Amino acid sequence: MRRAWPPGPGARRWARRGAAIALAILSLAACGRKGAPVAPERRIPASISELTATVEGPAVVLEWTNPNRRADGSRMRDLTTLKVYRRAEPGSGEPKPAVLSWGKVVGYDEIAAIQLAAPAPARVLGGRVMWADTRGPIFGHRYVYVLAALDSIGRQSVPSARVVVTFHPAPRPPENLRAAPGDREVRLTWGPPSRLVDGTPLPLPVAYRLLRGEGPGAPLQPISPQPVTTTAFTDRGLNNERTYLYAVQAVRSELAEVVRSELSATVEAVPVDLTPPSAPRNLVAVPSESAVRLAWDPSPDEDVAGYMVYRATSPSDQYVRLTPAASAGTLYTDRTAERGKTYRYAVTAVDRARAPNESARSIPTTVTVP
Repeated sequence: MRRAWPPGPGARRWARRGAAIALAILSLAACGRKGAPVAPERRIPASISELTATVEGPAVVLEWTNPNRRADGSRMRDLTTLKVYRRAEPGSGEPKPAVLSWGKVVGYDEIAAIQLAAPAPARVLGGRVMWADTRGPIFGHRYVYVLAALDSIGRQSVPSARVVVTFHPAPRPPENLRAAPGDREVRLTWGPPSRLVDGTPLPLPVAYRLLRGEGPGAPLQPISPQPVTTTAFTDRGLNNERTYLYAVQAVRSELAEVVRSELSATVEAVPVDLTPPSAPRNLVAVPSESAVRLAWDPSPDEDVAGYMVYRATSPSDQYVRLTPAASAGTLYTDRTAERGKTYRYAVTAVDRARAPNESARSIPTTVTVP
């Protein structure tokens, strides 16, 4: 009978490894496989996109688009926090790369954490966000900004693309903005600022960015894609009887970067309808012993509110209005006509403008009451 020798250290290591593999196989068989595993880093939010930086008055204004998907392309519905990082960068060379390490962007200072549940003072319009950095930027210094997004369990995206801006002094806001309403238009005029916010004279040339809100409290949006170079502008193609809100900003045109003033004081304007409707046509008068019945074709204009009826007793007499207010229909009966008299009748159309416009009179018709 042979004697069994105890296994050596190598044999014992292989035995332990085999047992571990067998245990892993049994565990997979017991739980069942539900799908291919996803690497944890692929579930982080996608990066913030379309980041821009503009010097506006005493602040650097950042705008960007929030992500609505994760890095793996799946939809994300629990975006909660937006972190803003800043770095003062000397010179004009390539800025320092933005590298995320242990929840921080290396070499950058976190200067804001915007909670989307209560984002103020940031403004959120749909997926677009605007935030002003007023935390100590210094004139003449160059700054680099990056942002990161976090979901409800704190998973943080990789930093956004960097945006670089030099903090130049902005112009002071334009003065004395005035708005004169017209028919489907508003004429704007304003005075140019004379200095920058640091008190130095405003370099020439200067341009102006015009903004409009459709209704009190509505967000202001640029009227045209490019600034204008004059201190007057006519905003056309508007809706009459609607309230519009206006503001203007001065823009330094001599710089490669966008540097503009804070908003001017806002003004309201309501375009007014100054165009009368077309006159009614085909007026007919049918007399009887006790009345004269009138009928006509309506004015083709869509904003007609009603009609006025006029009468004269001889060719030389002035017309007298018979209807105290505009009549909605295209029929009218004159019960004040007297037998044996001859009358001339005419009809006008009145529109729905705040100050109603009245059309020219229709072609008159003459009738004698029997």
